[in-house]
This record gives sequence, C-alpha cells and structure tokens, in this order.
Amino acid sequence: MKAINVLLVCAGGMSTSILMKKLQQYRDEQGVAGQIQAVGLSAYEDIYQDYDVILMGPQVAYRQGEVEAATGLPVAAIPPLDYAVGDSAHIFKLAENLV
Repeated sequence: MKAINVLLVCAGGMSTSILMKKLQQYRDEQGVAGQIQAVGLSAYEDIYQDYDVILMGPQVAYRQGEVEAATGLPVAAIPPLDYAVGDSAHIFKLAENLV
C-alpha cells in the first residue's frame, strides 16, 4: 500500500475522531505512510489541500457533491456498516481505489 493522506469529514468531527484512531492504528500495523485527520464539515475547506482523498461519514454523505466541487479531490461516503464497526481494511481500500 502506498502512502496516502486521508481527510475524514463528519458532522462535527467527534464520531469520526474515533474512526480516525482505528485507521491510524491500522495504517501503522500495515506500515503505510501518510496522515489521517478528522474534521467537522465546517472545517474541511481550511485544510483539504494537504490530502489526497476525502472520506465522508454517512451522516454527511448528502454533501458529497458539494465537497467534491469545492476541493477538486476524490470524495466518497464511507459505507454505514464500515463506519459503524470501524472496518479499517475496507475503508483504506475505498481510499486507495479513489486515488
């Protein structure tokens, strides 16, 4: 797996912070370089330039088109089940497929 910088976006950044920690642990276990950050929907525009891909929590998936247009980055909604259980392998695969 190549280095990838992933920006996680959710409504307020709280629930996605838990997922971020799981993804960071998975990244470290897999020996993957890159950064993972979680922010609320109101903050992504300030930092998206440092990322390769944006993954959105299911609760804000309806704003995916808006985020794609604003950033020009590949954007996808995390499937609700993967998000709920923190399936890091599936979520990383989703990010890789977008880049």
